Amino acid sequence: MILRRLIFILLLSIGFSGMAGAQEVLYSPYESFDLRSGDFSVVGRVGERLYTYRSASDGYYLDSYNDKMEKLATVVLDFFPRRIYETKFVAYSDRILILYQSIESNKVVQHAALLDDMGRLVKRPITLNSVKAGIFGPNREYFSSAVSDNKEHIVIYGIDDRGKKLSINAAWIDDSMNVVSKTTATFNADNSVTYGEGMVNNEGTFFVSAYTPVGAKSFADQIWLLSINKGERKFTVNELPLNNKYAAGTNMQIDRNNSRIYVAGFYSEKKNGNYEGVLYTYYDMSTRTFENRKDIPLSEEIRNASGERSKKRAFNDYLVRDIVVKNDGGFVMMAEDYFVMTRSTFAPGFGYYSWYYPGMGGANIREYHYGDILSMSFDGSGQMEWYSFIRKDQYSQEDGGIFSSYKMVNTGGALGFMFNDFNTNKSRIHLASLDHEGKVNMEQLAPGRSDDWMPRSSKQVAAREIIVPCMRRRQICFAKVIF
Repeated sequence: MILRRLIFILLLSIGFSGMAGAQEVLYSPYESFDLRSGDFSVVGRVGERLYTYRSASDGYYLDSYNDKMEKLATVVLDFFPRRIYETKFVAYSDRILILYQSIESNKVVQHAALLDDMGRLVKRPITLNSVKAGIFGPNREYFSSAVSDNKEHIVIYGIDDRGKKLSINAAWIDDSMNVVSKTTATFNADNSVTYGEGMVNNEGTFFVSAYTPVGAKSFADQIWLLSINKGERKFTVNELPLNNKYAAGTNMQIDRNNSRIYVAGFYSEKKNGNYEGVLYTYYDMSTRTFENRKDIPLSEEIRNASGERSKKRAFNDYLVRDIVVKNDGGFVMMAEDYFVMTRSTFAPGFGYYSWYYPGMGGANIREYHYGDILSMSFDGSGQMEWYSFIRKDQYSQEDGGIFSSYKMVNTGGALGFMFNDFNTNKSRIHLASLDHEGKVNMEQLAPGRSDDWMPRSSKQVAAREIIVPCMRRRQICFAKVIF
């Protein structure tokens, strides 16, 4: 089982409808940028300004824009150490909280800093944790963070999984960058154990899943939900019943309105078998129990609709990417067909986006495949109401798939999916919308320029606005799309 980060936490208060009408696209100015050595992200809206981040060989910058994407200022993050390993931004209406990791000697150090709405430093950086990076330097994710829906609770954590033991070191900070609590805790399993993505609810309770992978496909034969509150030093442990099945491609989503955590994924009857169906349950935070556990077989109808040659293996590469909670206690689950292959450089084939990450001198080439999106709607009792496929076929080489996958967009009255179409010599941007009965409407966005868009790295900044990073060789810009 591979647990994946949710792209957005979306709660729909009304039914889905089509994303009708034309879209307006506004571009920021180009900035020099090398995707192979630089970093970027969309920070979000802060007051009357829109912020983006970029790093280059000469420094680290926040660029601010007005609503027309005209540049207002560039903020130099001169308090950053020389070597930055990872950054994350939490945008508020009047400030920006920055979480960043630096490489200092043989350590990776986790810092935090606070800026005002103009990008000025209002609280000096603080150090939250550090860990040795090893003799070959940093090569993995050392620290992660979870932000509550109301952005009042932020947990920065590091987890060490060695054999049958998980050890966590976590710090809670509030929205003003005050350190509220620090804690350590351990969890012991009967077999080798690893973990998924951390979550924190609006009361500050931290949750993380743990599971024991078995077999050649690393399906899970046991799954636990671990939770811990500020000041505690022991996990509350709840095991998810798998009913003698094996879980894969699973995701978890907090529903703050009902104090639940929804769980959806796939299951197999054998540890190296094919996906047989969808597993469903929710965790009740008040009773601390899993409720309404169901195994929903994948029917012959949906297998035939997949379009795959082998119906038995049709869904074996799908991962649950998003869960959208509905008012009736049901949800819509989105899963994506995704896999990575490695082949000899002498084999034929050339990825459309290989220019950005040329595979020069290597013995093997990694190929990234992102296929169809499967949407499945379930009612409050866990029964499937409908399913739909959004068709796409994205392939690239040695770029981490950065131009592939999709972005889910919530306009308040519609649920849409933005993605690149790689089937021509130039990529095209597509928008697919889903109505309340699962009907898919596909339309092509007219971007006005021939830049290479990166939809999955975009961020929704208003009910009907999204900011998308775009590349043009060694330049970067940001497109604001208004629906």
